[in-house]
Amino acid sequence: MSNGSSITEFLFLEFADTRQLQLLHFWLFLGIYLAALLANGLIITTVACDHHLHTPMYFFLLNLALLDLGAISTIVPKAMANSLWNSRTISHSGCAAEVFLFTFLMSAELYLLTVMAYDRYVAICKPLHYGTLLGSRACVHMAAAAWGSGFLHAVLHTANTFSIALCKGNAVDQFFCEIPQILKLSCLNSFFREAGVLVLSVFVHFYCFVFIVLSYGQIFRAVLRIPSKQGRHKAFSTCLPHLAVVSLFVSTGVIAYLKPPSISSPSLDLVLAVLYSVVPPAVNPLIYSMRNQEIKNGIRKLISWTPI
Repeated sequence: MSNGSSITEFLFLEFADTRQLQLLHFWLFLGIYLAALLANGLIITTVACDHHLHTPMYFFLLNLALLDLGAISTIVPKAMANSLWNSRTISHSGCAAEVFLFTFLMSAELYLLTVMAYDRYVAICKPLHYGTLLGSRACVHMAAAAWGSGFLHAVLHTANTFSIALCKGNAVDQFFCEIPQILKLSCLNSFFREAGVLVLSVFVHFYCFVFIVLSYGQIFRAVLRIPSKQGRHKAFSTCLPHLAVVSLFVSTGVIAYLKPPSISSPSLDLVLAVLYSVVPPAVNPLIYSMRNQEIKNGIRKLISWTPI
């Protein structure tokens, strides 16, 4: 029997049992990580430097890119280092830091996506009130609320997770410190204490999801009333990237956390974790830039060093 205070390090799930496959995982993660750094860095720099993009929608997009950069930087470098150096360990404090930062950034991202849905709702359904409801001060307050809510959410989960007694060793069946995998190591009475916090978390996240769905229900009703085909196309072009990002974020997270235990396996959990934690930060900038001409123009100006 052991408890959380007596464990000095955790062991991650081993990617592969051969050196060649370990190096393959390293190069794969390195490629995804560099793509995420480049894509999100371009979004951040473009929005910050182009005064034409100093609007609420792009302000929130800049915040989303910052959260994506932080989330992937929290877990991928350590996973790459473990693959490169043939290691599986992470210190107790390092694991706690990963749990806190990843929970903070991913929770804040969901709250920010909820705010972005509200932004699109006001822009399309209440355009005459857009400047009043989404002024610069209101945007800063909403973004700060998303970051602050994510921070409080992470503090609650991290403090609760690492105060529970662990009775089942220190092997975490994942490539990063994930709360459900740590809970599998806990004693039964400790698990039920964390379960209460998880229920509260699910309720809050479900409320965000319902808000996004209802917002887009109103948005689509308003768009379909627009008489011109060009007007409908323009409205959809500003909404579909956000809806695609939300769908990717929510669907991968729901499958990873709410799948039936009967189909759970270390390899499946590993694949699902990569899909919800590594892929979205690399793909989100591509989704937003594909159908957004203003972002494309801003990136072209930035790359060509044309004064903006």
